[in-house]
Amino acid sequence: MQLELRPHEYIAAADGLTVTLLPKEFALLQFLYRNKGLTFSREQLLDQVWPLEYPSERTVDDHVYRLRKKLRPFADVEIASVRGIGYRLTVRQRSGAGAVNPTTHDAELHKTMRDVFGKYHTYGQGHSMLTLARQQDVLGYELDPFYSVYIHFVQGDLSWLINTNEAPLSERFYYLLLFYSFTGDPKLRLAVCEEVLEKGLLAPAPHREMEILNILELFTLAGEVDRALERINVSHAVIAELGYANFVPQTAITEMFVHLIAGTEDGELTKMAEVIEGEILTAKPFLREIGSYRVVKGLWMLRCQAWREAEMLIDEGLEVLERSGFVPMRLYALNRIRFICSSIPTRPSLQQKYADLYEEAQERIGLHALLAPLETLILGEIKRP
Repeated sequence: MQLELRPHEYIAAADGLTVTLLPKEFALLQFLYRNKGLTFSREQLLDQVWPLEYPSERTVDDHVYRLRKKLRPFADVEIASVRGIGYRLTVRQRSGAGAVNPTTHDAELHKTMRDVFGKYHTYGQGHSMLTLARQQDVLGYELDPFYSVYIHFVQGDLSWLINTNEAPLSERFYYLLLFYSFTGDPKLRLAVCEEVLEKGLLAPAPHREMEILNILELFTLAGEVDRALERINVSHAVIAELGYANFVPQTAITEMFVHLIAGTEDGELTKMAEVIEGEILTAKPFLREIGSYRVVKGLWMLRCQAWREAEMLIDEGLEVLERSGFVPMRLYALNRIRFICSSIPTRPSLQQKYADLYEEAQERIGLHALLAPLETLILGEIKRP
C-alpha cells in the first residue's frame, strides 16, 4: 500500500479511501510516513512537528491516539509503540499483489494509462489526474515515473518535492525551480534561472520550456519588459518550428500580460483578447489556460479602472484554476495580481483582498516554512562542481 498525502487539504488517501485530518495530525503522519520504519522519541517528534512551540510529550501521545483511530480504514498502516523509546510507522506489503491485479504488468495498459494522463495534463485537468493516480492499486496499473513526480507538483506538494528520496533531484529540480522563481525578489530569481539555463542544469524538455515560456514572466516581473517582448518573438518561432501547438495558449496569454505591463494601448490588447478568446481557446479549451486568461483580462480591466468587471473576471479565473486542481498555476496567477496591484492605482480593498489570497495560497503549501530549504537545495545545485 502507498499513502497519498495531500497537504493543502490535510487528507490521506489510498485504495479509493480518504481520511481528513487536523493540521498537526497531518504533519505528524507526514513526518512518520516519510520516515517509515524508523523509531522516533516523543522529544524528536515534538521538534519536528511542533517547532518553536512548547507542548508536552502528552501532546504526542494524544495525537498518535487520534491518528490510529482515523487510520483504521488503512489496514496496512500501523503506528507502533516502541517501549521505552517512542513511535514507529510501518506499512505492510501485501503478498501476491500481482495475483490480485493481473493487469499490473500489462504493458499495453500502462501505455493507455499514460496516454490518459497525457490528455488530462494537456487539458489542464489536475483533479482528474490526481483521481486517476489514487486509483492505481484498484485499477491494477503502475503510475508512469514522470507522472509519479508531476502529480506532486500539480497538487502543490512542495514538501515532498524537497524531501523525497523516491525520485532523483534531476527529476524534481524543474518543479522546485518554478516554485522558487515566483516568490521573493524577481530580479534575484531571474538571475538564478538564467544561471540554471546557462549551466544546462535542466533536462532538455524543461530547459526549453523555461527558455521559451517561464522566463517571459520573470523578465516582466523583474522590470525587463523589453527583453520579454524580444523573447516572445523567439518563443513563437521555436513553438512553430518544433510543432509545440499546446504551448500556444499559455504563450499568447503571457504575451498579453507582458503587453499589459508594457503599457500597450487598449486597442492592441483588444485584438490580442479577440484572438485568444475567438481562436486559441476555442480550438484548445484547456481549463488551466482558461483560468489564467480570465485573470489577465481582469488585470487589464483593473488598469482601465473598471473595478466591478475586473474583480468579477479575476475571481472567475481564480475559481477556474482552483477547479482545475493545478495549485502552482493559481499561485502564479495570484502573484501576477499582486504585482499589478502594487504597480497601478487600485482600490485598497481589492489590493488587500488579493494580498490575503496570495498569502493563503502560500500557506496552503507551506511555502514560508519551506523557502529556506528550497533555496538551499537550488543554490547548492547551481554551485555544485
